[in-house]
Amino acid sequence: MTVENIIRILAGTLVLTSIALAHWVHPNWIYLAAFVGLNLIQSAFTHFCPAEIILRKAGVGAKGGSCCK
Repeated sequence: MTVENIIRILAGTLVLTSIALAHWVHPNWIYLAAFVGLNLIQSAFTHFCPAEIILRKAGVGAKGGSCCK
């Protein structure tokens, strides 16, 4: 599995979780979904993604040492 796929899974999970929390806990959780969406848009233009940096430093997607091939 590539880092890009993991980031898409992470983003989708965060969006769905924030929508559920906004519905059942407090409406302000919707700001998390907005933050994730804005981060996806800015990363498409700037090619800067904090989640990718964190995953690469954690060794995900590294050649030879990856657990997700």
